[in-house]
Amino acid sequence: MDHRSRLRLLLGAAFLMATSAIGPGFLTQTTTFTEQLAANFGFVILISIIIDIGAQLNIWRIISVSGKPAQDIANSVLPGLGFILSILIVLGGLAFNIGNIAGAGLGTNVLFGISPKMGALFSGIVAIGIFLVREAEKLMDRFAQILGFIMIGLTIYVMFTAQPPVGEAAIRSVAPEKINFLAIVTLVGGTVGGYITFAGGHRLLEAGIKGKESLGYVNRSAISAISIASIMRIFLFLAALGVVAQGITLDPDNPPASVFQAAAGNVGYKIFGVIMWSAAVTSVVGAAYTSVSFIKTFSPLIERNQKWIIVGFIAVSTLIFSLVGKPVSLLILAGSLNGLILPLSLGVILIAAHKKSVVGDYKHPIWLTIFGAFIVIAMAYMGVISLFEGMTSLF
Repeated sequence: MDHRSRLRLLLGAAFLMATSAIGPGFLTQTTTFTEQLAANFGFVILISIIIDIGAQLNIWRIISVSGKPAQDIANSVLPGLGFILSILIVLGGLAFNIGNIAGAGLGTNVLFGISPKMGALFSGIVAIGIFLVREAEKLMDRFAQILGFIMIGLTIYVMFTAQPPVGEAAIRSVAPEKINFLAIVTLVGGTVGGYITFAGGHRLLEAGIKGKESLGYVNRSAISAISIASIMRIFLFLAALGVVAQGITLDPDNPPASVFQAAAGNVGYKIFGVIMWSAAVTSVVGAAYTSVSFIKTFSPLIERNQKWIIVGFIAVSTLIFSLVGKPVSLLILAGSLNGLILPLSLGVILIAAHKKSVVGDYKHPIWLTIFGAFIVIAMAYMGVISLFEGMTSLF
């Protein structure tokens, strides 16, 4: 593989992971917590970025060095553990995909006035179509990149129209007046929790980028992925902060839409439609691809029919949405539940990083191990606290 092809794959994996993270829940969580915490939310974002980078570097490096997907690594650590991890990932991916499909329907409703259910059906067909072409992986990479750039560009425009207090946000990012554990866990869970952090790692592995000689490329792709998602998070936070600072109350049924409409009027509302649809449909693609990548190594039959199982995964998500729906509070709770999967998956990876049967003669950096162990303990602790907080707010 030449250098240019390798870089294209690395960028594709980075955008697949980033756009998997930037879904309807991402937009809802960011604007909801900005309204609750105002400029102090900057600190939450900063801490979550540091945790995200530590988690993702550990996971992607071990997947690359071992040449195995996460479920096979987990089974190498403890037989049967890979099956448990896969069940959690697939169920979490399905739950989030229902929200993603709902978000896509909402986006088309804003743009064209059609019903959310019809929009969801259209969006499901678009996502399925990507996997029916001959070179589905290449199309998936390009699709994620194009829509990723569109989302970031439009959010930057709205951020400037909102005129946020950037100075105050910068100060509170390092000197917050209050700290919210639920917000930290939810953001980390929504960025590297559940299936999301494995999206790019498994994509690189499937493309043949593995082994110790590829670690430089893997590091670059992992950090790029977190950077892309974080840039979107920061600009969305600033846009919401600009609106909140003016004393405008966000619509609890659709917080991100009210941010864009308050900042840029009807044009802003249509921009929200584009961003919501782009965020949702790229997350549908990422969730389906990654969830199925967690079960395909368990059976040759699944591996041979991977494409059709992905199509079925998307179709089932679309069908369930038409029967259920997507409350804002449940999306936030789902983010915190996703955060609880991270201590398990990262803990397994850290154990595997020091097993010769998994990584051979590779020596995992001590600082990454310590950093990863700290993240496992901190996320487990904060995850339990935030889960109780989230359930209390629901009931």
